[in-house]
Amino acid sequence: MKNTFGNNVSFTIFGESHGVGIGVVIDGLSPGIEVDTKYIDKLLSLRRPAGKISTSRQEADEYVIQSGVFEGKTTGTPISIFIPNSDTKSKDYSETRWLARPSHADYTANCKYHGFEDYRGGGHFSGRITAAIVAAGAIVLPALNKKGIRIGTHIKKCAGISDVDFSDKIIEEIDSLYEKNIAVLDESVAPKMEEAIIDAKNNGNSVGGILETVIIGLEAGLGEPMFDTVEGVLAHALFAVPAIKGVEFGAGFAIADMTGKEANDAFYTENGSIFTKTNTAGGINGGITNGMPIVFRCAVKPTPTLSVEQETVDMQSKKNAVLLSKGRHDPCIVHRARIVVDCITALTVADILATRYGTDWLAK
Repeated sequence: MKNTFGNNVSFTIFGESHGVGIGVVIDGLSPGIEVDTKYIDKLLSLRRPAGKISTSRQEADEYVIQSGVFEGKTTGTPISIFIPNSDTKSKDYSETRWLARPSHADYTANCKYHGFEDYRGGGHFSGRITAAIVAAGAIVLPALNKKGIRIGTHIKKCAGISDVDFSDKIIEEIDSLYEKNIAVLDESVAPKMEEAIIDAKNNGNSVGGILETVIIGLEAGLGEPMFDTVEGVLAHALFAVPAIKGVEFGAGFAIADMTGKEANDAFYTENGSIFTKTNTAGGINGGITNGMPIVFRCAVKPTPTLSVEQETVDMQSKKNAVLLSKGRHDPCIVHRARIVVDCITALTVADILATRYGTDWLAK
């Protein structure tokens, strides 16, 4: 099982949903990067459940930085962060041990690990593991900010309800998103999304949505033209976030219905710098950044655990069965996943930059 991502700045995820805890090891970060524990706390709070629209499982996320940080700054050696699990109810899963939950990884995990996998709460496949990604990203994001690189994600759509697009005040909008549990640009749509999520929950159902992310401040020339394109590397990382089933850059699939004149981003120069008049390409040409904002969207599927009966099979007896889940679950994870997307994007961008400029660049 490969749980490490990145080349020059890499991170390794470990742990299970109902195990002793979860964690991350970050390797390759520059020495001298400031580590703000209050900021880590803040980002972890944005991933935690938020009232009626989330699971009732409440984890304190009282992490321990075990190595790689001394006197508030990175040392350059591997950073190990451990987050204990405290609010587990494993017995909720013992009765349904061999029932494959539809659209979960139970069946595929059983095929791969021959029944030795930790099945409780999804084990290593659980969204619980993403808390470790957030803790790691919370170290990297401020360092990128100091370099003029900003990353922000808003809920573009949830339960069919749409948010507005980023405007020309994009830096202010990115900053505002980190102060919101429901990360939308138009605050009037947040209550509508919450209502739709609660309605789905009351009906034993769930909903999904679309997250839209923007990265600003990356200069032109980053990335590789073939197998390590910026889109390819980012998509590789993003698909590690549970529930993400699609990623598109710039105009995405809509570009298939455009003509060349509509799709092409015309270049122009201003004060010695080169820009494009539109950004259909999402800030990437030939797999390499062109200096415009990188824009991508992630499709987040509805939470597969439902409070209604679902058809399934008993993996042990190989007989058809009916499943009624008893475990705690979210009726929607879109609002919680957005900070995970920010953080895994930050870690990926840090690796792309380290590949170009060296591992010390981020702290210079």
